[in-house]
Amino acid sequence: MTVSYFLHKPLTITFLDISLDQNTIMGWFSSSSDSKSVVAKPTSDGGYIAPDRKERALCWEGRDAFFACLEQNNIIDSIRQDEKAKKACPKELQMFEKNCAESWFTYFKKRRVMEHQRDLTLKRLEGEGAQGMTSSAAGNGSFGGTPQGR
Repeated sequence: MTVSYFLHKPLTITFLDISLDQNTIMGWFSSSSDSKSVVAKPTSDGGYIAPDRKERALCWEGRDAFFACLEQNNIIDSIRQDEKAKKACPKELQMFEKNCAESWFTYFKKRRVMEHQRDLTLKRLEGEGAQGMTSSAAGNGSFGGTPQGR
């Protein structure tokens, strides 16, 4: 693998016989050479430009469409239920992966599962009689009273 992300000189690393080109560096871009996901825009100093507002909006639209399809098909974890998600939502998944960097769509998939688990935990706690805290009840972020030394 050739790494030139934030480096002025390319660095070659071989790990588990994985070969990646400069558009797949640092998990930002698809790991397959035939993929059509977001491609890096190199800068003159060897770094890469982050997605602009339009590109991020396209990514979020793809994410929202994919997640809506997952919801309709009762799929929570599209990583563990990858084959089921691919069969149920192939167009939405393709658009999501095309418009987002690989690290983004992996992050969004994991975050969706985490948020679902959080919501289930909150419902369970409310069922057990737990009450939510208001921001004034939470205090100023310190543990017990006025912070020392201020």
